Amino acid sequence: MPQLAPPLLHPHDAQTSVARRDPYYDNAKLLAVVLVVCGHFWEPLIEQSGQRHLKALYLLVYTFHMPAFILISGFFSRSFTARPQQLRRLATGVLIPFVLWGTLLTLFNNTFSDAHTKIQPFTPVWITWFLIALFLWRLTAPLWQTLRAPATIATALFLATGAFSLGAQLSITRVLQFLPFFVIGLTLQPSHLAWLRETRWVKGAAIIVFAVAGAAAYWLAPRLGAGWLYRSSSAAELHVSYTHWLVQSAAIYAAGLILTAAFLALVPGRRTWYTALGAGTMSAFLVHAFIRQALVHTHTYDHRTLHHPAGQAALTVLSIGLALALCTRPVRRIMRPLIEPRLSWLFRPSSVPGNQVPQKD
Repeated sequence: MPQLAPPLLHPHDAQTSVARRDPYYDNAKLLAVVLVVCGHFWEPLIEQSGQRHLKALYLLVYTFHMPAFILISGFFSRSFTARPQQLRRLATGVLIPFVLWGTLLTLFNNTFSDAHTKIQPFTPVWITWFLIALFLWRLTAPLWQTLRAPATIATALFLATGAFSLGAQLSITRVLQFLPFFVIGLTLQPSHLAWLRETRWVKGAAIIVFAVAGAAAYWLAPRLGAGWLYRSSSAAELHVSYTHWLVQSAAIYAAGLILTAAFLALVPGRRTWYTALGAGTMSAFLVHAFIRQALVHTHTYDHRTLHHPAGQAALTVLSIGLALALCTRPVRRIMRPLIEPRLSWLFRPSSVPGNQVPQKD
């Protein structure tokens, strides 16, 4: 779920020169995508190994890493007004990769399976849910900006989803349950993030928040199913009453907001050795899925080494290394035709950059 502008993971659409020059946002994206990759590589082990510490770490990361991505995506969507050039970028940078990468993942999984899953363009395949969600959120951004209380309305929609089973098409349940984070991002001003980044006591409080959250995650590990954090299920699908779903989902939502704020407070604001890699997070987000699926299909996770802390630590280090490697410029250059397809032939000349009268955001 840009180099420094929306969509968050895509390098196409840098909309503000201030954001483009600020290493803070590249640092945030890079650190968040590293957490995404680690979480996906841990996932097959959290129930299989039965180790409490690993599940606790997984629960902690999954409480905030996608909310953080989504909130920043909303923040950088504030200038989206659905102009032709913006719509073109949204289609080529998000919608078309959603269809393309969903198809590739389906074909890849079918090479290891006798099931031969059919290609369903409107049903996201694993990680591609974020692309279609981002497309829908961004497309509706101008509407949210016209409302008096957009975050309240988005939160109400999220809380209502628990009463309905909406199906898998377009990942509509996730779209609505993660929606408040995007809308909150839309309502933020640069001064809000600056306050998080620059206020010393906030950084100290953020460390305490993560310490408390880590302890809570360890306590919850045997009690809380990870499915609650995927935000893709209704009360009936989680086999609980709607009241139970409402209370627990609201608590997870609040925890996600608090941890997202803490994460953003701790992200370095200076240029670091990994800042430049933040421009390539789309490559890491999409490509790592194939490597992880290959490990699952080849039963690598059955190896006893991965069921011990030392093996899990090694897996984590390798996951971090993989995430960083996939963000490098050579990988981005190779993957560009699949991530940033140039489809000028698909659009009328008026929507192609350079053929428009410039407009102010």
